[in-house]
Amino acid sequence: MAFNLNELNYDKDSKERMPWEHYLEQYNDSDPAEIAGRLSIPYDEEKKAFTLTFLGTVYQITYPDFQVTHLADDKGYYPLEEMIYAKILTIRFLLHGAASEGTGRFKTYREMPWGEVYLRQFDGRCIKRLAFSYGNRLGDFRAIMEHIKAAPVDHGDAAYEVEIYPGYKVQMILWEGDEEFPPSSQILFSDNFPVSFQAEDMAVMGDVIIGSLKAFLKCA
Repeated sequence: MAFNLNELNYDKDSKERMPWEHYLEQYNDSDPAEIAGRLSIPYDEEKKAFTLTFLGTVYQITYPDFQVTHLADDKGYYPLEEMIYAKILTIRFLLHGAASEGTGRFKTYREMPWGEVYLRQFDGRCIKRLAFSYGNRLGDFRAIMEHIKAAPVDHGDAAYEVEIYPGYKVQMILWEGDEEFPPSSQILFSDNFPVSFQAEDMAVMGDVIIGSLKAFLKCA
């Protein structure tokens, strides 16, 4: 069962809780040893907790109740503790994902096997949002990315690569606006994303990353 990108703007706790409870029930019925083996991540049998890196922060996630705590670092904001969509994305990754490394190639959302699915929503919620939030604020964008230790890449006017889960990398690219042209952006995904993620996962992923930038800037 996939959650609906059109419900990103949940206003009521009941709407937010329904998909979460569905995935938590599946998680409760899962085998932690199988999850750890499939994703090649540590599982501490004594603590009943997985260790998983998300956007550069190392988290411990308990089984079967999915309580999340971060290991101390200097990022100052921890989306996997704060954002319900980060939690839903991660519980889906634990349930259905696989350890994988890309070939080094990156693709646009449209170039993925199901690229037309949610393309309009992805463009609005992620591409345009990134451009108009930071296309004329490249200094803030660089400060955020350096704060979270993202790797600079040689694209556009400012571009960085982040690893959202081990082996799964996202490049965020900005072109600054001027008097003639508005700012623009692009988001690229390492070519192994279809191994573990569906179209709506990646759209929500972009939304989670961009939604975290403002909080990271306050901590930079």
